[in-house]
Amino acid sequence: MKRNYQLIEHTADIGMKVKGRDLESLFVNAAKAMFEIIAQRKSTSKSKSTTVRIKQNADSIDELFINWLNELLSLSDARGLIFFDFKIKSIDTVSINADVFGNTAAQYRLKSEIKAATYHQLNLKKTDSSWVAEVIFDV
Repeated sequence: MKRNYQLIEHTADIGMKVKGRDLESLFVNAAKAMFEIIAQRKSTSKSKSTTVRIKQNADSIDELFINWLNELLSLSDARGLIFFDFKIKSIDTVSINADVFGNTAAQYRLKSEIKAATYHQLNLKKTDSSWVAEVIFDV
């Protein structure tokens, strides 16, 4: 499977550079990458997933991006879920409305604990053909 992200060297935390052809795919790819860093599925057997609706508003694209990732982390921890699929219903530079799908954490092998996405060295930019984000996670 082709990855839409790469890990960035960072002294104490985990950094990630993620790409997407548009804003929607950037947010989806960032969420998928974050949960790939956190956990690996133990088996490929199908199980019933839980759907959670997320609505976020922010004052800027940077704030929306960090809020999105941190809301996913918070919900994952509170509900004991690992999210694996993300369907964005609407998104612009200051709001997102999405359904996210998760399975119980017991179905995964935990690899790394991510406490939060941070603003430290955060960089979001639109290129001619895509969006690129660099984010550092507090571990």
